[in-house]
Amino acid sequence: MSVQAEGTFYVQAIGLRPKVHVTADGSGAIGHAGARLLADLADVTGLSAAYSAALRPLRPRGTGRDPGRIATDLAVMLADGGEAIADLAVLRDQAGVFGPVASNPTAWRLLADTDERTLASLRSAGAQAREVAWLQAAGHGEGIPAARAAGRILPGLVLDLDATLITCHSEKQQAAPTYKGGFGFHPLLCFLANTGEALAAADHVTVLDQALAQIPDAHRHGTDILIRTDSAGSAKAFLAHVRDVQKRGIRTFFSVGYAITEPVRRAVRAMPDCLWHPALSQDGTLRDGAEVTELTGMVDLTGYPVGTRIIVRRDRPHPGAQLSLFDQDEGLRHQVFLTDTPYCDGGSAQFLEVRHRGHACVEDHIQCGKTTGFGRCPSRDFAINAVWLELSLAAIDLLALRVLLLGGELAAAEPKKLRYRLLHVAARLTRGGRRLRLRISATWPWRNELATAFHRLAALPRPTG
Repeated sequence: MSVQAEGTFYVQAIGLRPKVHVTADGSGAIGHAGARLLADLADVTGLSAAYSAALRPLRPRGTGRDPGRIATDLAVMLADGGEAIADLAVLRDQAGVFGPVASNPTAWRLLADTDERTLASLRSAGAQAREVAWLQAAGHGEGIPAARAAGRILPGLVLDLDATLITCHSEKQQAAPTYKGGFGFHPLLCFLANTGEALAAADHVTVLDQALAQIPDAHRHGTDILIRTDSAGSAKAFLAHVRDVQKRGIRTFFSVGYAITEPVRRAVRAMPDCLWHPALSQDGTLRDGAEVTELTGMVDLTGYPVGTRIIVRRDRPHPGAQLSLFDQDEGLRHQVFLTDTPYCDGGSAQFLEVRHRGHACVEDHIQCGKTTGFGRCPSRDFAINAVWLELSLAAIDLLALRVLLLGGELAAAEPKKLRYRLLHVAARLTRGGRRLRLRISATWPWRNELATAFHRLAALPRPTG
């Protein structure tokens, strides 16, 4: 830094870092020590055991490495930020903390040997572990967090469905051109808005059925389950399926985007200004420059489930917003959605609009998921990539279960922050008094939070059987 005094410049001395001499011959030091928390969490929730049972057919003679343990290690590696099977080396080369870890070829063989039937068993194993984790959350006193909108608690569970693009730079099986001009895959994913858990990935009807199968029985029956999607979910067949699910005793409701068609444009233009009401923000206050109205009865909804309502919001577009020709003509941006929530259940148009707008949180979940495995497809073989995606969903769930172990801002932190502060911490491995100790640096800023998480994990009840 330079300062000027009476025309003369002086240079202030900058403190130098201490000089170090780097060698690669250290011992006892552990990198990514916090990732052990994820491995233990997989064991405590029963995920490791459930994977072992699901993949037992791949180990017919009972020899070699346990396929379930390999699958768990892959999920832990992905949750820790790994991007390729080669990143298993972080766990494998630190056996003192993570135990024996399979070689890269062995992991590849597991993915290649997993067929569609075995993949279905993996999904069932994930559902078993989720039920245990939710019971542990209830016993811990926290339970499953509630989703919120307009400053109010949303009853039950909220499932957000949305598609994303996974770009491939080489031709892989079932990859195809995308609507954005790229090339790759276009999976549809379902996330639980309450916790950020990744429940399923498939087409709309299949992904909903798989997601519902992931919810423990105690929550799947007798609990309101709201399904939110963008306009791709407004197909009549999908909404009819949502309604048919109710016949199985599952209380499903929908809130889905809807395309701005010519009948919708006519209805919007015909709506008197006096029937537009101020929109709400997520904290329940009035949202400046945005208004909401209901178009039910003004747009033909023949073929949609009985009780379907259509609601529209208009607001001033922010700089850079994508506008349709209709929006440009009107000078306002319009968003339309359908819902079957009746007015008598607290379903005012203003509240339902802000509730639907909460669907945008799924974009954050997807972006985090792309750094947790499914942003890259490791193989040309589609079946291998399908198993990789399933393990990526398990990795996302391991991170989402931070609500069991962490408090404060870290309980809601995104993966990037968790990795930087907790998972990638270095520690020293020591032995003494017949114990193996993982000693986190006394100067690490988040040492207490990490140590507390390990203590909470040790106190969780273990699954039986």
